[in-house]
Amino acid sequence: MNEKRMRGTSAEIREAARRLRHQATPAERVLWDALRDRQVDGLRFRRQHPVDRFVLDFYCPSVRLVIELDGGIHAEQLERDAARDAALRALGCHVIRIPNEAVFRNLPAVLRRISITATALGSHEEPTATSPPRPLAGEGAGG
Repeated sequence: MNEKRMRGTSAEIREAARRLRHQATPAERVLWDALRDRQVDGLRFRRQHPVDRFVLDFYCPSVRLVIELDGGIHAEQLERDAARDAALRALGCHVIRIPNEAVFRNLPAVLRRISITATALGSHEEPTATSPPRPLAGEGAGG
């Protein structure tokens, strides 16, 4: 996988990514404001980034970290999301999913989770070994 741009991305996927950048959800806008301009550990993130047949909410090419924000609809498409995550892992990416609600309720914890995961990926450690305990605020029952 090329760190700059993945091969095989279709013109349709690239156009969808452009369109989605202009239609960001409130949670995407909040998280983008926190990730842009290398504010988290000096890492460069891209938003609505095309990879293969997918458009990723956020992507850090230096450590191949994908961040997907999940709204209410994702509770109804768990199998689809799992298949998508598996396809991205097969491309060498590490995917973390964050509920929209967590971005609004506890952005510092979300950013800490991203930082810890990116650090582990950058040092070639297993990120789940150092990830903060789940659930984040807004995840799971009673969040």
